[in-house]
Amino acid sequence: MTNPTDSIEFASLLCSRLCHDLLSPVGALNNGLELMADENDPEMRARCLELLGDSARTSANKLKFFRLAFGSAGGFGEAVPPHEARVAIEGMYAASGRVKVGWMVEEKMLGKLPAKILLNLALIAGDALVRGGQLDIGAESRPGVTEIVVRAEGPKVVLDPDLRAALAGTLPVEGLVSRTAAAWMVRQLVAEAGGDIVLSPAGEPTLLFGAVIPDQER
Repeated sequence: MTNPTDSIEFASLLCSRLCHDLLSPVGALNNGLELMADENDPEMRARCLELLGDSARTSANKLKFFRLAFGSAGGFGEAVPPHEARVAIEGMYAASGRVKVGWMVEEKMLGKLPAKILLNLALIAGDALVRGGQLDIGAESRPGVTEIVVRAEGPKVVLDPDLRAALAGTLPVEGLVSRTAAAWMVRQLVAEAGGDIVLSPAGEPTLLFGAVIPDQER
């Protein structure tokens, strides 16, 4: 990518990420429908319906999450109910049983920007739990600032070096691809708001993200 500030090109990277993540459950739906068309055994048809239901729920959960994490959170005003973020995160991870989500957000509302940062950091940390584990998410609003903490711990926690560099603001332009687009976006949004992101050192058994986001003037 030659110009990381090109909104059209960057949007195409995010679209590629969305398509990549949705390809598997949507493909499973298509395969299940093809099997149903050729299957006459009642037990096998029931099994196909079960798999179709699982794939449909997975697709819906991913779309709900991406709508809040990458979209404009249409339907909400300047703030998002934390419950919506929690449901989206649990739909992405807790539903599978591999990742347990700990929720430590007592705020009644979160600004759209902090909510977007929280969701994307949760996405990056959750994906780092390659063998499952615990994903803890916290947020607190104080006068003039919102603080977010995301913690991932499990048998094997792997954060891609390029994702780490994107969050740290050291990723070279040639490293900005669909896989690193979300992390790069998080860094840019926080920096533009006058905030900061901190990461636990590489090689630590626990992955920890922190973000400080000043309130935006209206």
